[in-house]
Amino acid sequence: MEGMMRKEEEEEEEEIFYSPEKMEERNGMHTVDEEEKKKLGYMRGIVENQDPSCKDTDDLTLRRFLRARDLDVEKASAMFMKYFKWRRMFVPKGFISTSEVKNHLPPKKVCVQGTDKRGCPVSVLFGARHFPCKGGTDEMRRFIVFVLDKLCSRIPDGLEKLTIIADLQGYGYSNSDFRGFLAIFTILQIIFVENKKLQATLLEEIDESQLPEIYGGKLQLVPIQDA
Repeated sequence: MEGMMRKEEEEEEEEIFYSPEKMEERNGMHTVDEEEKKKLGYMRGIVENQDPSCKDTDDLTLRRFLRARDLDVEKASAMFMKYFKWRRMFVPKGFISTSEVKNHLPPKKVCVQGTDKRGCPVSVLFGARHFPCKGGTDEMRRFIVFVLDKLCSRIPDGLEKLTIIADLQGYGYSNSDFRGFLAIFTILQIIFVENKKLQATLLEEIDESQLPEIYGGKLQLVPIQDA
């Protein structure tokens, strides 16, 4: 019984972190209140005590974890330390170089350019341009980190969102392992759009001057490795 309750609590925590509605609520706070500021200080003390190298982590990063755990300092600290240890192991140089994901770059399956009406960066994922390659699962994981790092680095200070257009036109069985890549973005709010409503729907979020040409806008697509 106790094990089941613990599992339910863990599932509830995951829901808090991955719920778009919860993140929408938290990310909508443009000002940091005194309670959050105080808890951020407590959190910094906890993580730096566990690993002094955490002192190089900026407040914006710690705040994301704190808000993701609904300002629960202990849960946020545990979550951050898990991420911090994983990051140090998986990205020892602090970044993923293009040479580490070279098999995923030629198809130009991820492009970035422009911003949406909130000032957040826009990215386009082409499912039909992805095919299994000789780099295997490890390189696929590195490519996912490469993409996320690139996208997050383009988010202006004070904002915590980005807009992703997942273009599945021509997507088929041969592209099927791309589902693992798309699964990373299930934490985002997803809107499925019919072709005849595509441009109108995109223009609700993205100005024509910032929209890719292939969707009726004025910007050319830029492969993420060139952005």
